[in-house]
Amino acid sequence: MNKRIINEISDFIFMEDRLERADAILIPGGSHPELPELAAQLWKNGYADNVVATGAYAITHGKFDGVKIRQELYDGDYETECDFYCDVLKKNGVPENVIIREDKSQFTAQNAWFAKERLEERGIFLKKAIICCKAFHSRRCLMYFQFTFPDTEFMIAPAKDTHGGKIQKDNWFMSDIGMEKVLGELSRIGTQFVPEFTRLKEQYSDMKDLH
Repeated sequence: MNKRIINEISDFIFMEDRLERADAILIPGGSHPELPELAAQLWKNGYADNVVATGAYAITHGKFDGVKIRQELYDGDYETECDFYCDVLKKNGVPENVIIREDKSQFTAQNAWFAKERLEERGIFLKKAIICCKAFHSRRCLMYFQFTFPDTEFMIAPAKDTHGGKIQKDNWFMSDIGMEKVLGELSRIGTQFVPEFTRLKEQYSDMKDLH
């Protein structure tokens, strides 16, 4: 089979950057411990001074969806994704005083918007930042955070082992859950960013008129 289409979708959706020292590590909301575990490891390796844990709960659920794996280790009574992430971070060696909490957001765009508010309240203006996210969520995360922080250089650090490792760049098309998540990302990217690209079009039109 010619895998060109699969490869091109994979290259677009799945991102991973070479990491450098950054101002903060950002974790979009969710219920998979692999994300804050990865963020904790990056913090311990000296990649940033601050970790931003975001999320209330998914707007579609109306409450925290529950810890996906390792419930015996992460067994708190978590009201929000942020509560859960903070517990994972602390249990993995990140001190509370470097964790910035954002516990109001209910979807990815809000993760970015409200994280920016929390950072700026502390006088932190990001020049470089690392996003720890699910591997298949990396493109959409980058787009939302980049539109929200237009002057920030972002680096993607994907957690590749969520969902039992079934949704990776080289195997997502081999499982129902992989196809659901990756093709769902394509659909969301195609519909959710119309306002952002409309504003971009207007900005470029204005710049062209000035010339």
